[in-house]
Amino acid sequence: MAYQVVIPAAGQGKRMGAGRNKLFLPLDGIPVLIHTLKVFEEDGECSGIILAIHPDDEQAFKQLLMQYGIQKVTSFVYGGKERQDSVYGGVKALAVDGTVLVHDGARPFIKQQTIHELVKAAEKDGAAIAAVPVKDTIKKAEDLQVTETIERSSLWAVQTPQAFRISVLRKAHEEAAKNDFVGTDDASLVERLPHKVVIIEGDYDNIKLTTPEDVYFAEAILRKRQNQGRLSF
Repeated sequence: MAYQVVIPAAGQGKRMGAGRNKLFLPLDGIPVLIHTLKVFEEDGECSGIILAIHPDDEQAFKQLLMQYGIQKVTSFVYGGKERQDSVYGGVKALAVDGTVLVHDGARPFIKQQTIHELVKAAEKDGAAIAAVPVKDTIKKAEDLQVTETIERSSLWAVQTPQAFRISVLRKAHEEAAKNDFVGTDDASLVERLPHKVVIIEGDYDNIKLTTPEDVYFAEAILRKRQNQGRLSF
């Protein structure tokens, strides 16, 4: 069940308002990206990590990897205009076929159990995504006026990682580039082939740090996990 992972890490995080790449922000004294990388560094099934970065951040990232003993990063690729371009650069850097995960650098709370379920599903079906059932009532609106209440029983909030056979994801990105299509996530590119995408139920703790408010939630999740760890002894 070995896999590789592509982590887009080139975004400037403007909605975070940090004035720099949000992945450098400390979470319990450790940069967000390191929290994320450690999950894969400590997973024996992960055979390599490709980071898609902004060139200006390369030296800072290299220093962090050395400082925190991250050894599974096999290469850097430079990110493009869109997140999709960054992922495609990472996919093209994969030398062999097999299974690849695409994971947001700003999602530090992914669990290894979910990763392994995704890899297993991708090996079987070619494409699998982590997602959680939508809990809120969802309404469609135009000009701030409700036009429809959407039945939520069939709605899922999509997360990362998303797992694919490398050949499937490479083909999906090639087709998207050829047709100038920009998707909302990698699975949307695979869906256009068309190719089925299966869902593995994820975890509500697997949040993406996008705004300053998300940092408060992240700190609460860390405290909860630390307390659970103490209680397990």
